[in-house]
Amino acid sequence: MATKAAVSVSVAASVTAASSSSSKFGINTPHRFLCLQRLSSFSSFSASALAIKCTSISNCSPNKPARSMEGFTTRTRASAQPLENADELIASVETFIFDCDGVIWKGDKLIDGVPETLDMLRSKGKRLVFVTNNSTKSRKQYGKKFDTLGLNVNEEEIFASSFAAAAYLKSINFPKDKKVYVIGENGILKELELAGFQYLGGPEDGGKKIELKPGFLMEHDKDVGAVVVGFDRYFNYYKVQYGTLCIRENPGCLFIATNRDAVTHLTDAQEWAGGGSMVGAICGSTQREPLVVGKPSTFMMDYLANKFGILKSQICMVGDRLDTDILFGQNGGCKTLLVLSGVTSLSMLQSPSNSIQPDFYTNKISDFLSIKAATV
Repeated sequence: MATKAAVSVSVAASVTAASSSSSKFGINTPHRFLCLQRLSSFSSFSASALAIKCTSISNCSPNKPARSMEGFTTRTRASAQPLENADELIASVETFIFDCDGVIWKGDKLIDGVPETLDMLRSKGKRLVFVTNNSTKSRKQYGKKFDTLGLNVNEEEIFASSFAAAAYLKSINFPKDKKVYVIGENGILKELELAGFQYLGGPEDGGKKIELKPGFLMEHDKDVGAVVVGFDRYFNYYKVQYGTLCIRENPGCLFIATNRDAVTHLTDAQEWAGGGSMVGAICGSTQREPLVVGKPSTFMMDYLANKFGILKSQICMVGDRLDTDILFGQNGGCKTLLVLSGVTSLSMLQSPSNSIQPDFYTNKISDFLSIKAATV
């Protein structure tokens, strides 16, 4: 097995290297270098400032693509400390990045104290950004959800993995004459449409069935250059087979995952199988690993830092998941705060088998109001 050494690769170097490689359909695919090129379509994003980690080149062959931006090495850290001085943490950063599910809400129910906490942070001049791995909605749709819950959040402060998928395709200059097959919901379709990409699949394929007869051959669109897989409540065998055919038979076809979350919060009553279950099915049928654009990939962190001109050391990532939210913050060089209002319990955090330790932990974000909250 190839050594999974983490290598820091600058975009300038990757673009130079990638430009010398040939592509089967006219773009520099990330299978060998697995590094982000310039985000030419986003004027606020400076590609020269972007650096991501990828696994060693020997493990990045087209036949066995590396796990891209997931290929991080977890480092030994001191045990997480309970948040005892909220003022000190608030004063130490300029920006708070919040996960949504399990931090701001559960299902369609707002977590207690959230509005007052966000108002307090804004009153102290803090920038607030909301990042979610849930790809079922577009940024505009998430804006409506915040509004419905009584939260004053504008679209520019919201970053969903559906947006990240479209932004990534723009970053590699994905050809406009190629198509994207979507295993996912309307959020991905809307973001792809806004970015100007052709797409097929999505919810409308949810009702399609395959009648297996002797000699039956399923056709697929040879112009599909990328398959994007996200959380999909209309997931079925038709989609698995169609996506598999595109990835395995269309030369250079990309396999992109919005996230690999094991579970999600569809309701506040229990956990539900997450987008990782859909991604896992395609991994199994294609024997390929996806390029992941959602947390804990650094793609959205780099995009946000450049868009807002934020130093990563001046960011605190607040989330309820160790392997996505906290790792996302750590990979980006940010401070991290775990809240126990979502999927992670205190026993899970303190388990000897857990190697991911945030800087601090607390019960919920409204603890900012009660733990030595001070006036400015």
